[in-house]
Amino acid sequence: MPTFADLGLPATLTQSLRREKIGEPFPIQALVIPDILGGRDVLGRAPTGSGKTLAFGLPMLVRLKGSYSAPRRPRALVLAPTRELATQIERALDESALALGLRLASATGGVPTKRQAERLARGVDLLVATPGRLVDLLDQGAVDLGDVAVTAIDEADHMAQIGFLPQVTEILDRTPGSGQRLLFSATLDDEVSALVSRYLHDPVTHATASAAAPVAVADHHVLFVDRSDKPAVVAQIASRTGKTLLFVRTQHGVDRLVAQLAAVGVRAGTLHGGKSQAFRTHALSSFTTADTAVLVATDVAARGIDVDDVSLVVHVDPPADPKDYLHRAGRTARAGAAGSVVTLVTEDQRDHVAAVMTQAGVDAQGLAVRPGDRTLVALTGARRPSGVPLRQDPPPAPAPAPAPATARPARGARTRVGRSAGRRRRNGGG
Repeated sequence: MPTFADLGLPATLTQSLRREKIGEPFPIQALVIPDILGGRDVLGRAPTGSGKTLAFGLPMLVRLKGSYSAPRRPRALVLAPTRELATQIERALDESALALGLRLASATGGVPTKRQAERLARGVDLLVATPGRLVDLLDQGAVDLGDVAVTAIDEADHMAQIGFLPQVTEILDRTPGSGQRLLFSATLDDEVSALVSRYLHDPVTHATASAAAPVAVADHHVLFVDRSDKPAVVAQIASRTGKTLLFVRTQHGVDRLVAQLAAVGVRAGTLHGGKSQAFRTHALSSFTTADTAVLVATDVAARGIDVDDVSLVVHVDPPADPKDYLHRAGRTARAGAAGSVVTLVTEDQRDHVAAVMTQAGVDAQGLAVRPGDRTLVALTGARRPSGVPLRQDPPPAPAPAPAPATARPARGARTRVGRSAGRRRRNGGG
């Protein structure tokens, strides 16, 4: 495996990576970094947790090095489907941008548009944005994409799934046609293929594994439960030791499950699109640091959430399709770590789950369990909860708006918009 220096990254950047305890490049990084540095359009496919963020982000920063962006005119752009993924990309590239004297910022929903417009007015070299918020800023004249030299689209298949491709095409149409384009996607469905054909010029394609790669790494189990037993089974699983991520189909279902767990003594975080950005950031931060070992989420968390040491993913509500299964499952067994995936199935869900798992390439024998069963304990580490109700914490207060800037910050100064502070964790994001 080559080093980052062998791939063409400058010494200042490789030194910064070493300070972040990032040593050898991951396979997708070794494949795509030289081509991006060489100016080629790149189509990348790699399983979740494989280091895609640094794979496209580091060479993008290197290509910007040595010049300065005008106010409201970023020179590089990364598009991400969710606020959480955009925030993680920004955090993953923060120290590297600082080492190269470049300015990095994000533009996502949940943060006042005015604050983001003010940040863009001070000058940003690389902008990480969700499509909807970026279109809003374009319509307001707060940003101009005429100087964008390189654009990266992350999780393009998820962009298509949630209906963002019209905004993506509008944004790409407002960047120079001669610019470099990078597209990363777990799958290449018709809509994504059309995007590639229209906007990428003679792209070089790199793939380290199929979208089903996490299936081969994690342990997968199907547990048949009676509907009347299911709340107790979920509570016992949530009482286990270790980071546990529970997936529920609806926002209301997430809130209801978190309240049920609190009533029996299990503290769990909440992550879904109905919560404020401050609440979501706080919940994800608490889960990342293991202050709260259980996180209950809708599928908004299944894409791009990069949290170390998630040892168990539980489909409390079965996923709707194979893609959702793979992306939920991809939150564990990341970067070679061990992990397990459990799907809880009631009698009326058996046929649907069997079809989804067959299409996802998962071969898992179903086992019937009840609360306290030895099988349940052996597979999940389930324990009996304390039964002592917990007081629900109030939601975190939003961060106060910064004072209006009176002067442009020094080149390379650390600035943050719409994200939580914190240094980069080990595995490269994405």
